[in-house]
Amino acid sequence: MKTLDSTLSESYQDRFGRNLAARLSESTQGLPNDISERLKAARMQALAKRKVIKLETVVAVNVNGGAATLHMGNPDNSLWTRLGSFLPLLALIVGLLAITVIQEQRRANEIADVDVELLADDLPPAAYTDSGFVHFLNANRRD
Repeated sequence: MKTLDSTLSESYQDRFGRNLAARLSESTQGLPNDISERLKAARMQALAKRKVIKLETVVAVNVNGGAATLHMGNPDNSLWTRLGSFLPLLALIVGLLAITVIQEQRRANEIADVDVELLADDLPPAAYTDSGFVHFLNANRRD
């Protein structure tokens, strides 16, 4: 349903367009014949290429709980359409799974690197938990 404001706006636009066309037509009276013919040809091409607005009407409105859905007149419930609508969801799930696997693999590699460093070091692993070792490291930094 059109509101009063949209109707007034459309009528204003129509009047403006008609006034503009009338003024342009008045000013073409003094133009040479070849220019007016080119303008006429350009006008015909523009009219041929103009867009025709196709409005679709709603066939049905379904209300379920607090949600309402509109059904248009051209339902395309083919198998390919349904599968095509699930492709973005499938791509999202695959991407999230790939990110999770990559992050877990990096985390495992980081833990393995720390374990290798601890086991390959000259100090036993128990030395890292000793409170005197922290004091020893701080004393070495001062020197």
